[in-house]
Amino acid sequence: MTTRPPSPRKEELLERAYQYALEHGLADMSLRPLAAAIGSSPRVLLFLFGSKDGLVSELLARARSDELAFLAEATAGGPTDLAAAVDATWRWLAADQVRPLLTLWTEAYARSLAEPEGPWSGFAVRSVADWLDVLRLAPRTSPEPESDRSAETGRTLALAVLRGCLLDLLATGDAERVGRAVASYAGLIGGDHPGRSVEPDE
Repeated sequence: MTTRPPSPRKEELLERAYQYALEHGLADMSLRPLAAAIGSSPRVLLFLFGSKDGLVSELLARARSDELAFLAEATAGGPTDLAAAVDATWRWLAADQVRPLLTLWTEAYARSLAEPEGPWSGFAVRSVADWLDVLRLAPRTSPEPESDRSAETGRTLALAVLRGCLLDLLATGDAERVGRAVASYAGLIGGDHPGRSVEPDE
């Protein structure tokens, strides 16, 4: 089976479609208005991506690539404990410039749970693994070494707090109130992070 070489036109249209998806979402995406908005045609999109599902799969992969890059940047410098990792991750989550990406992520996560087949398949479970990996880079410090299971439990709880607060923020836009809650949690697990994470980075 021959592998088709990368197509610059396909990459260009994928990027345009991704910007469109960030603005309009994926739930009711139709090829005709999408094609008109990005300077293409449904026929060309079907030729390049195989199907609408194929295009959605590549858009989800593109969004995941952005998400991982932003998370890596947020935790660059190696947070020394779980509280610091929570703080750094929240600063990224609360930043205005990533709000469209996180709204798209929320939509894709929910669709992956409701429609486990098709292009959404596996998105939610991969996302959980991705975020736990970020928190795994910063094991919580404590007087006694933690067991692997205990450390995993701590990261899972931190992830639940971050995602719950993210959904609150996306729904209400109340970064100050939600940020205080994250800061309070970081203080509880780290002891030396009081008052942080209240405001996103400028």
